[in-house]
Amino acid sequence: MLDKFKGLKDTAISRVKTKAVAGDTTRYVVALDIGTEYVKALIGRVNEGDIDIIGVGRAHQGLSDMQAGAVADIGAVVENCDKALNDAEKQAGVSARSAVIGIAGELVKGTTTTVRVARKTPDKALDMVEVERIIKLVQERAEAKAKKELAWELGGKNIDVRLVNSALVGIEIDGYIVTNPIGFQGRDVVVQLYTAYAPLVHIGALERVAEQLDLELIAVAAEPFAVARSVIGDDQSNSMSAVLMDVGGGTTDIAVINDGGVQGTKMFGIGGRAYTRGIERDLGVEFDVAEQLKLGLSNGKVADKQAKPVKDALEKTLNVWISGVELALGEFTKLDHLPYRLLLCGGGSSLDMLLDKLHESDWYSKLPFTRKPIVQYIHPEQVVGITDTTGSVTDHTYITAMGLLRVGLDTVQYHGNSGNSVKEKLDRMLHV
Repeated sequence: MLDKFKGLKDTAISRVKTKAVAGDTTRYVVALDIGTEYVKALIGRVNEGDIDIIGVGRAHQGLSDMQAGAVADIGAVVENCDKALNDAEKQAGVSARSAVIGIAGELVKGTTTTVRVARKTPDKALDMVEVERIIKLVQERAEAKAKKELAWELGGKNIDVRLVNSALVGIEIDGYIVTNPIGFQGRDVVVQLYTAYAPLVHIGALERVAEQLDLELIAVAAEPFAVARSVIGDDQSNSMSAVLMDVGGGTTDIAVINDGGVQGTKMFGIGGRAYTRGIERDLGVEFDVAEQLKLGLSNGKVADKQAKPVKDALEKTLNVWISGVELALGEFTKLDHLPYRLLLCGGGSSLDMLLDKLHESDWYSKLPFTRKPIVQYIHPEQVVGITDTTGSVTDHTYITAMGLLRVGLDTVQYHGNSGNSVKEKLDRMLHV
């Protein structure tokens, strides 16, 4: 194990030297989507307000490397990340050290918290100091709520959490919606703030992975939040409303966007591997054989006599997955209705039976949809501010990694931002 880490460190150092010799002052960001099934690495070249993807790499994870979206074997994950990074750097011709890593799993809690503050001096105009005090109050309440939820799920055990993402959803003053609260008078200020908290042990594992790869970890992002950032962009007038669903190998991550703001994120531990496990269990075959049967059902390579038992096994898991979707979406009780656009990404969403189930069944009937949801994949060209120059990012399986690049762009712009506009000050205030 020590020899493996030493070799990885030497590899990482060689990457740094490559960049130093080149003398390139251009800013580069690497996104690491450490999924249960695959590690995906994207290297982006930062321009004025967008990113060009110039390198793509992918490496397969072992069965015991990840557990429900969280790192289970740091050494093995480091090795897989190193393979993906090497491939991306060979294609890009540069070495990127500034990294954004995604975090997922059932213990990542993302929600929109609403706080109403009654001002004692309604005639006094709001200033930045007062707005900052209100936002800190919202974050404190959100953290307490996240700890309470985790303690309940873990049977009363208290664990340390850390804020990973924070974004302003909306501000109202005496019932009047404002985009810039500074200078307004009023008594009742209502702030809606999206926050995502993750257990410190999970974040620590990702920090260790970055350290072993000799990467500068500039941000850790809840993956459903990253997907949401990928389709929202920077347009303050964006009124997009949609349910985003990232079906990975170990988890399903859901984000609800309403009028351009992230209302919340939910995750549950059923992904592509659960379907493979179902085939493995029902048909009594090895995992690798079960995976081939699952994939073969979509490409027509499964024999007719095997097709029905494979479908029956998948149907059992699919029914449980649909129940998980219903439960997750049912927790968005603060919305009058759910957006009817359902946008999918992630390798687990490639299963034909999953798409058919969402299209053809009445799974949505008990949820507050105003009409039957329209189900579509998110395509790479829909990601705001990111352009693929490699030709390798071709489908919905890379959307999460692209969303992490989007978070990287936000972070780079924040660090390079010395402006004094209200929006810039709010960005600095919310930056994690």
